[in-house]
Amino acid sequence: MKKFRQIPMLVVMGIIFFLSHQSAGSLALPVVYGLDKVLHLIAYAVLAATVIYAVPPHIFRAHPLQTRMLILAFCLAYGISDEFHQSFVPGREPSIFDVVADVCGAALMLGTVWFLKQEKTA
Repeated sequence: MKKFRQIPMLVVMGIIFFLSHQSAGSLALPVVYGLDKVLHLIAYAVLAATVIYAVPPHIFRAHPLQTRMLILAFCLAYGISDEFHQSFVPGREPSIFDVVADVCGAALMLGTVWFLKQEKTA
């Protein structure tokens, strides 16, 4: 079963890619200021959670800080590639603010997991 730990991560990445590939008018979202940033934050928090799950636990235990930084860098790189991908989709354009929301979502998840682990050991 350990070899299938990457499947949730790949599914989330596929969903992000699929949603990113939709033209501007095809996603019927309510017009709420900042909603797109909140959705980016949530999507990348979920992505970070699935990447955390994909990392073998012994690696996470042996190198916790380095692993967290690599996960954050991975989410950042995927967010940048997502914005680059959007630049080729009709009606969509890349945004640095979307990347900031992506990284904030990943960092929020990493911080939450760190906090919960601290609570368990206390």
